[in-house]
Formats: sequence, C-alpha cells, structure tokens
Amino acid sequence: MTEYKDLNADQLHRINTLGQLKATGYSPRSIKKELRDNLVEKLRKKENVFEGIWGYEDTVIPDIQRAILSMHNMNLLGLRGQAKTRIARMMTHLLDEYIPVLKGSELNDDPMQPLSRHGHDMVKEMGDDAPVSWLHRSDRYTEKLATPDVSVADLVGDVDPIKAATLKLPYSDERVLHYGLIPRSHRGIFVINELPDLQARIQVALFNILQEGDMQIRGFKLRLPLDIQFVFTANPEDYTNRGSIVTPLKDRIDSQIITHYPMSLDISRKITEQEANLQGEQKEAVFVFDEARDLIEQVAIEARDSEYVDPKSGVSARLTISAFENLVAAAERRRLVNDEGNTHVRLTDFHGVVPAITGKVELVYEGEQEGAGIVAHNLIGKAIRTRFATLFPDPDEFRKQKDKNPYREVVEWFGEGNVLDLMYDDSEETYHEKLESVPGLSNLVKEIHKKEEGNFRYFLMEFALHGLSEYSQLSKKQILKGTQFKDLLSSMFSMDAPGLDDEDEDDDY
Repeated sequence: MTEYKDLNADQLHRINTLGQLKATGYSPRSIKKELRDNLVEKLRKKENVFEGIWGYEDTVIPDIQRAILSMHNMNLLGLRGQAKTRIARMMTHLLDEYIPVLKGSELNDDPMQPLSRHGHDMVKEMGDDAPVSWLHRSDRYTEKLATPDVSVADLVGDVDPIKAATLKLPYSDERVLHYGLIPRSHRGIFVINELPDLQARIQVALFNILQEGDMQIRGFKLRLPLDIQFVFTANPEDYTNRGSIVTPLKDRIDSQIITHYPMSLDISRKITEQEANLQGEQKEAVFVFDEARDLIEQVAIEARDSEYVDPKSGVSARLTISAFENLVAAAERRRLVNDEGNTHVRLTDFHGVVPAITGKVELVYEGEQEGAGIVAHNLIGKAIRTRFATLFPDPDEFRKQKDKNPYREVVEWFGEGNVLDLMYDDSEETYHEKLESVPGLSNLVKEIHKKEEGNFRYFLMEFALHGLSEYSQLSKKQILKGTQFKDLLSSMFSMDAPGLDDEDEDDDY
C-alpha cells in the first residue's frame, strides 16, 4: 500500500473519493501538530522557514519556533513596521502542500472527521464514495484587520434568511447558519491584525473558541471543535491610546512574542535593500554609495531616539525603504533633467527623502509646532553628524589648534565672505566645478581618504561641507532649489528662520 505521506501532488489529485483516501493510510492530524511536525523536519535539515526576515535570528524566530513546538496560539507584540504580519503569512510554509477536504464543504471538512452538518450528511449518505478535493496551503490562510466596524457575525457567523428561504427551513434549523471567517478557517491559520482595536465585546466572542472549542450564533449553541492556528498581532501603543486586549483573552493566548527594530545598521540595510522597489533602469543608471545607504538607515535610528518623534508610535522600516526609493528617484530625476548618462547620489539628493520621513513619523506636541518638514531636515542633519564621525576627524578637537586643524582652509574661505550654492539639478560638470572651487576641500579628502577617487571623492567633499555645518563650523541653509553654505557668523545676522534648538539656530536643519 502506498503511504499518503509518500505521494506527490499529481498522485494526490488522483484520489477523488473517501475510499481511495482511506486506502493510502491517511489519518487526520491537527494543524498545530502539522506545523510542529513540519518545523521539526525543517530544523533537523537546517532549513530557514522565515527567509528574508533579518535581525530576528537569535530573538524573535526562536521564540516563534518554541511556540509552534509547544502548539500554542500566539500574539506578536511590537511597534509598527516590525514584520509581524509578514511572519504570520510565512507560517504557511510550514503547512503540508495539500490536504484532503470533503468536496463542497464550506468548513474545509476533513473527510475522516467531518465537522459541519453538510459534511456529516455527505459521509453518512455516500460512505466511501463521498467526493474528496485537495486544498492548497495558500488557501489555508485567513487574515482580518481589526477595525471598529468588525462584528461578531463577521468573525463567528449569523443566521442567513436567504438560505432559510431558499432551503425552506425554519430559523431553528442549523443549516440556515452562515458561518463567519473563523469557522471557515477550520484547519488553517487565522490572523487578526491589531487585536487591541477589536471592540471588547467582540474579543469576548473569541473566549470559548480559543479554549473550549464551542461558540454561539444567535440562538444556536454549537459544539464545533475548530482546528485553527490563531496568530494575533498587536502594537503596544494600542494598549494605551485606542484600545486594549481584554485580560481573559490575553490569558487564553498561549505565547506572546515581542518583536523589535533591527539592532544594527547593517541589518537595517539588508532589509531596505531587499524591500526597496527599484526599477531595472534605476539600478543601472543610479549608483548609490555605501555611505549614502548607511546614512538612510541612520536617519531612522536618529528618529527613534529623537525628542520630536513619539516613541510610543515607533519608526517603521517602511521609512527607510521609502526614503531609499526617493533618494534614487531624486538622483534619477536630476540625471534626466540634465540629459546625462549614469549618475551617482549626492548629499543634495537627500532633499528628496524628506517626504518619506514626514509621512512616517508621529510627532510629539513640540515637534508639531516646529513642523514636520523641519523635523525631517533635523533628522537628516543629525544622521550626517553621526556618520561624519566615521569618515572624518572630530572638528571639535581642532577648535583651538588652528595650525593642525585639517578644516582650517575650508572654513577660512567661507569666513572671507564666500558662498557656495549646490543646486539640486546641477549637472555633473557644474557639481564638480563648484566643489573644486572651495580651496582646501579636495586636499582634505585626499589626505584623509587617500585611496578614494572618482565620484566617491566628490561625494566625500560634499559630505565634509554638510558635516562641518552640523558641527557649527559653517552655516547651511535650504534655498529654493538647493543648499547654500556660507560663513557661520554672517548667517547669524541674516537668519530667515529659527532652527529646532539653540545648537541648530544657524542652519535650517
């Protein structure tokens, strides 16, 4: 006899009746046992179930694996943009590719253990001739976003008057019921996103389903031992702002797994580069230096620590993904405007990431007063200051050492009243000429980064100017179509707008 577990997809689809299924030695298995068995096999083979999930290898993923091995329902608790929903969706990879169901069953009835009235009647009437079909694992996943308008009928079910009229049945007959999403997820994974947003009275409806396996629809008390892997996601912010998970429900969720943001800049970069939606022509035409990629990630890190950003809301990984896409688009637009060939990103291109920041950070009251745009510029500026320290000597160490100060010639040139305007749409040639026009700037980069040549050298030259402004050596100001650098002292007497704090008063970042 051919064992069920040894059959491939083609062979499985040739099994069309209950009798043929029995002949394979098939025996029912709960979804939690199915997930557990398949995880055990993958762990033994050293296979990665959650491919593309970075930064959770030693924290979240082991916790999820322990929950699956324990056959637990779970709640993924974390701030927005921490891959909670993506992890839940990837759990389908631990399901069998196909499972048998009674054909036409609305509750995915197991042919050997029918759950619905329809399934019982079919097996009773047809016996081994009961028709069997095959359900793919992708069809065994159901996801529901918890919104205030979600009802018990949506999740559990309700009486269907149209069905009663069509079948000519009284409302007291079980067959008039229309089952909700949860019963229809029998033998599958059911996910409720943002669980605290679900009204408390709706959460109460989940109690018995999770623990006792029974439920009530209108006047019907049904004993349905539903076989479901429940996965919930929740944001800690919701516990205090919009809603909460009622205590009895929390008590019935076996494992609560806490997610987190990437713990290193390298992990952040991997996520951004993996998720960014760049077109082929963008990848070919726009070169992004590693330092520019790091700077994008540093913006998110600064935002998570910023006094102007609400820490309860968090800063999603979607910020860096959108910012990276905008950065490339800014360089691409400049290339197209100037009708040039391939190009590389500049620091001035970072003006293009501001829209990606303003829409993805929740500001505290003080930040809202200053304005989202100014906060975004401030975050970029702080990121530049942080990354500047990895590329150049600390300017503060040379303030009283004029003879040894590597920035002296550059700063003195601006001190003589010279101004440099780097425009967003400057051509490659113009951009190079402007940077070369600053005495000492090229030699500064050559001295500190002796091996760097070509476009990256110009990127570092511009980086030096931005960095010096962040260390209050120069003034930096956003003008209509670009960035203006000039002497710090002169800018104090012609300042158009205040900065975010005393340290930043001399520039618009």
